Amino acid sequence: MNITIIAFFTSFIISLLLTPVMIKVAPKLGALDIPKDNRRMHKKPIPLLGGVSLYISVIIGLILFVPLSTEMKAVIVGATVMFLAGIKDDIKGTTAKEKLIYQLIAASIVIAFGVKIEFLTNPFSSTGSIIYLGWLSIPLTFFWIVGITNTLNLIDGLDGLAAGVSFISSLSFIIVAALYGHFGIATLASLIAGATLGFLPYNFNPAKIFMGDTGALFLGFILSIISIEGVMKSVATISFVVPIIILGLPIFDTTFAILRRFINGQSIMEADKKHLHHRLLEHGYSHKKTVLILYMISAIFSFFAIMVSRINSKFALFVAAGVFVVAVLLASRIGLFSSNSNKGVDQK
Repeated sequence: MNITIIAFFTSFIISLLLTPVMIKVAPKLGALDIPKDNRRMHKKPIPLLGGVSLYISVIIGLILFVPLSTEMKAVIVGATVMFLAGIKDDIKGTTAKEKLIYQLIAASIVIAFGVKIEFLTNPFSSTGSIIYLGWLSIPLTFFWIVGITNTLNLIDGLDGLAAGVSFISSLSFIIVAALYGHFGIATLASLIAGATLGFLPYNFNPAKIFMGDTGALFLGFILSIISIEGVMKSVATISFVVPIIILGLPIFDTTFAILRRFINGQSIMEADKKHLHHRLLEHGYSHKKTVLILYMISAIFSFFAIMVSRINSKFALFVAAGVFVVAVLLASRIGLFSSNSNKGVDQK
């Protein structure tokens, strides 16, 4: 655990010192988010490539503090693919199809070297029986990695939101991975926590820099790997539910967005301004208050996830189901399934 703490502070300091450098470098590379439409919250160009400081902080810490097994080397390569894809998007732009191809390549690399969801445990079995997935493990792992990578990217719509949610989720993964005995993964999670905390002073509203796709794709990819290696490979009866709750905010927001677009006859790939943070802004909350509310929701999800991981019984499944039901009811209450807006809101 001492290594985990040292890793956290190492990535924190690197990120804290490197981010101001990227604020100056990004404009010279043409990596600017220019508010050219009404989807932007900011009114002046903001540097992108904040994800560079996140990537460097985590990779340096990973090399220094995490045993470099074959699987972990594959994770570094896969994460680098996502990082490069993000840089290309932030500087030159990419299509959704190109992003998906990069995500599939990165996922293929880690799957080829053993990062897979190989089994699920049966929470209704008194003996804790294991359901081996066989060939299904590969498509399920692809779906999980690509899905989580995109969910984090989709909530990166307000200053500090994606970084703060990643920080809170990483703290939860540190605790849960340590409880399951995956101390190397707990250290990797601490690197994410440190890097995002060091980045937040420059990214919180009013932001001086955005993480861009460079950061969002990288963080989403790494968090998906942490959830597989640090939680899903445990034989605990509720292990497959824990990461879903920890990452509940981006997962539910994305799920509700897909359902909303389907219900209203829209393409599920069509961007809109009706995500959770948009709805909160429409209800009159300021930018900062909206982000802080979403931090609180993410923290509540994380608390329940840690509690569920400690219960380790059928009761935990009912707790998880309760969290899901409450999330659906709240989503319906604030209009996440509706295509109507109460008022126009300029979005980032």
